[in-house]
Parts: sequence; C-alpha cells; structure tokens
Amino acid sequence: MTFPRFCFFALAAATSFTVLAADPKLAIVYGAGGKFDKSFNQAAGQGADRFKKETNIGFLEVSVASDTQTEQILRTLARKNLDLIAAIGFAQAQAVQTVAKEFPKVKFVIIDGVAQGDNISSILFKEQEGSYLVGVAAATVSKSKKIGFVGGMDIPLIRAFSCGYVQGAKAVDSKIELTQNMVGSTPMAWQDPAKGAELARAQFEKGVDVVFAAAGGSGMGALKAASEKGKLAIGVDSNQNYLYPGTMLTSMLKRGDNAIYNSFMAVKNGNWKSGVANQGVKEGGVDWALDADNRKLISPELEKKLNQVRQDIISGKIRVVDYRETNSCPL
Repeated sequence: MTFPRFCFFALAAATSFTVLAADPKLAIVYGAGGKFDKSFNQAAGQGADRFKKETNIGFLEVSVASDTQTEQILRTLARKNLDLIAAIGFAQAQAVQTVAKEFPKVKFVIIDGVAQGDNISSILFKEQEGSYLVGVAAATVSKSKKIGFVGGMDIPLIRAFSCGYVQGAKAVDSKIELTQNMVGSTPMAWQDPAKGAELARAQFEKGVDVVFAAAGGSGMGALKAASEKGKLAIGVDSNQNYLYPGTMLTSMLKRGDNAIYNSFMAVKNGNWKSGVANQGVKEGGVDWALDADNRKLISPELEKKLNQVRQDIISGKIRVVDYRETNSCPL
C-alpha cells in the first residue's frame, strides 16, 4: 500500500479513541503480508481484536508493503502521541529502535524481534518447543518414517523451527529421516507459494508423508501441495487447520495473539514494562492446535502423548535445544 493510503486509514480509525478520554491510544503495524496473511500477522491481529472486543477500546492498524516503509510509518504514528505502538515481525526491530529513541514518551512493543530502549518491550518465542511438539506428532503418524520441513528465509530463526521439529521426531523414532529445504535467502522467500509447493512435492516424491511448513506465504503452497497429494501437513504461527481439513495434521501455534493482547492490556491496566521476554510452552507463547478440523487425525493416544510431552517441557524434564544458542542442531 502507498503511504498516503495509510494516512487515510489512520484518520478513519482514530474515531475508535473517542470512547473514553482515559482510554489508552494504541496502534499495531503489521509486517509484509498484512493482517490477513493466515499466519503470524493474522495471529497478532486476532489478539488486538480480542482486546477491542473485551474492552471496547479501539486501535489504529496498518500494514507495511515493504520494510523500507516501516520507519516512516512508525514515526507518523508516534507523532500522534499514542500510548503504545506494536510492531509485528523481526524486520521492524531496527526501525522501532530508531523511532523509539526519538519519541521517549511513546511505548513500543516489537513482536518476534529485539530492540533496545527504555520505552521498548521485546517479545520473543521459543519456537523450538512448539516445533518439538509437532515433531512428535509427525513421527508418530508417519507411515514412511520420512518427514519433511519447508522453511522460508534461511535464517537462524527458521533453523530453530527445523531443529526443534527433528528433536521431537527423533525422540519418537531415532531412525526417522528428515528432508528439509529453504525457499530462499532473501525476504522474498516468505512470499513464494509456488516455490513452497515445488519443494513440498519434491519431498513427497522422496517418500515424505508429513511436511511442516514454516515459510510465511510460501508455506501456503506447501500446505496446498500436501492436500493435493493426499499427504499430511503441519501449519505454523496461527491455527491453519481450517485451510485443508483432512490433511492438516496440526499447526504449531506461535501465540502472537497473546503477546499483543497482553501488551495492550498491560498499558490499559498501567503495569506495562520494558525489556525482553522469551515465551515458550510454559508462558503460553507456543503450542499445538487441536480442533474440529484435525480431530479425526489426532487419536486419543496421540493427544495424550502430546499433552504429556507438553507437561514435560513445562516441568523441565524435556529441554529442547535452541539452534540459535550454538548455530547447530544436536541431531
């Protein structure tokens, strides 16, 4: 979208602030892909919408068409003297740090990235823990004992997804085989569903019967390819089970919705804090999805197993290695 279009949207949405003078003034800036990307942005948007429904407090929202827009948009919002601006995605971290320094009275939260500043809250996730859970699921149901992973941009974050996934799978069957591919090495890797589908199909031809796609918009292609081939797929970030009921084994939930909801609520209640938080299974930051769309694929035995693994991660009995700590995976 162009910047002028953003300005119009912001002015239109500003009427939400007239409910009560004391209501906090809030905004959310979605990354490339927009609010309805069926993935991480959408999860964050659901958290903001849940906050609005419960409190009747509105918020400004805008999507950036490219990373180069972010700083300009954040600065324009900050000039409105908002109480909190939430930025979605690690690509916005540097822009948040720059603009937050210019507007010390405005609070910022960066979801899935780290920015330094006394008026910044950075929320990260233990993706490896949620990926471990769906790795257990994949290995348990795989008949070929060959599972796949399609990642988006080849960065440590996505390697952490893959590493957690294989750790969970190997905990079930040490001989299980993992085939993994990355869509690319630039930000365009998040927006190439054709390539995502191509990689998934190539894995299926090698005998893979369950694929985990952590690739943003590119992952949509992998999920569709699984449906077309009658293979199982695992979604990511938001609950994507509804996209292809019958072939979606589950989704690895990365709870951007909780992060936004809790951040907005903290400002409303006056207990917002700056700093860095890293949220895993225990903190409600990651999980796996079970609903009517995948209920038939998750046996009672598998559900029990996954819930036990979940509790073992919370208790510390299972420690999932984070690829980002050593830039290597133990398996």
